[in-house]
Amino acid sequence: MILIRNGRVIDPSTKRDEVLDIVIKNDIIEKIGKFQITSEYEVVIDASGSIVSPGLIDVHVHFRDPGFTYKEDIESGSNSAARGGFTTVVCMANTNPIVDNEETLNYIKNKAKNSPINVLQVGSITKGFKGEELVDMENLKNSGAVGFSDDGLPIINSDVILDAMNKAKELNVPLSFHEEDPSLITCAGINDGKISKQMGLVGASNVAEDVMVARDCMLALKSGAKVNIQHISSKASVEAVRLAKRLGANVYAEATPHHFTLTEDDVLIYKTNAKMNPPLRTVDDKYSIIEALQDDTIEIIATDHAPHTSEEKNVDFVKSPSGIVGLETSLALGVTHLVRKGHLSIMKLLEKMTINPAKLYNLESGCIKEGAKADLVIFNPNEEYEVKEFVSKSSNSPFIGHKLYGKINYTICNGNIVFESIEQD
Repeated sequence: MILIRNGRVIDPSTKRDEVLDIVIKNDIIEKIGKFQITSEYEVVIDASGSIVSPGLIDVHVHFRDPGFTYKEDIESGSNSAARGGFTTVVCMANTNPIVDNEETLNYIKNKAKNSPINVLQVGSITKGFKGEELVDMENLKNSGAVGFSDDGLPIINSDVILDAMNKAKELNVPLSFHEEDPSLITCAGINDGKISKQMGLVGASNVAEDVMVARDCMLALKSGAKVNIQHISSKASVEAVRLAKRLGANVYAEATPHHFTLTEDDVLIYKTNAKMNPPLRTVDDKYSIIEALQDDTIEIIATDHAPHTSEEKNVDFVKSPSGIVGLETSLALGVTHLVRKGHLSIMKLLEKMTINPAKLYNLESGCIKEGAKADLVIFNPNEEYEVKEFVSKSSNSPFIGHKLYGKINYTICNGNIVFESIEQD
């Protein structure tokens, strides 16, 4: 058994915030209260001065397995997640082969059995990511897919989208959408604005995102499906989601730490490590995202963890792939740039990283209660550390060298300690 003592237990699912002890037996939270240290506990963790939260849940990661395991695989991605405080992740389907069939899904599920964390998988919405023909959603759901997404590519055909939404509503699964119209993009990965012009490029206009977000919000309203707008980056897109919610659509939206932390100006500093789809946009867009996090127009923080090798990134900007790794810095970026700057309470931040992602994917996790799975993270919101290296196979991050608050000391998944800071006394 494990005894966690004197931690500030924060559970967004119940709004609990008090100093308590937690007893873990096998994979379950056995009891919560105040307890004496006895010989029955194999491990005693002193969490004084730290927060004990539900294990973090990331609904948007790329573990590159199968097909691109030189960038990341399920094992390395899981270790990266555990170091970042995540006990559950949802992997996207843009692998090779694409997860549009039961065989590929079963390969991932079997590899995930050896993961220290809970690795879940979505299926693609369309066969081969071609945007034309729906996969057998019912069969893939029955085989273990927790939702569906063609993330990485938009689906242009509105009729295909509506058919997918109607089927997803019938199956009670979410659909997640990458919203960028390629016909409105010249150079992907950089905002079409002052910085792209300075670099001699015509970038990705915010309207490429806005038109697709507006369309899919209205289709969600029509169908009643549960829809997630991924990695939202534009002020106008935020307003479209806000309107859709007001009209009654079952629309969620996620924001990444890089979109609420950085702007297009940072491309000049971090070069290709600030290249992502959708791109970093203006200061006005950034603060619109922060306001939407405050009023719950955006209710989820997700990393879009996208590993690439240094060889792939260290090329001309136009030729570089888009994306950055994010699992190991996500919580600390939220603590540093949202909580410590007064934008969000720690309760609200954790809500967007635990119970809200759980609700999107209909998961029985994201909470701290007796009888629940023992998925927990223990971190010190007042402890500063410098971002130096990653346990991910890749290190494509603009945050290397940054000093952040929110050092993670332990991650516990299914009752097992899957990460422990080596600097613990």
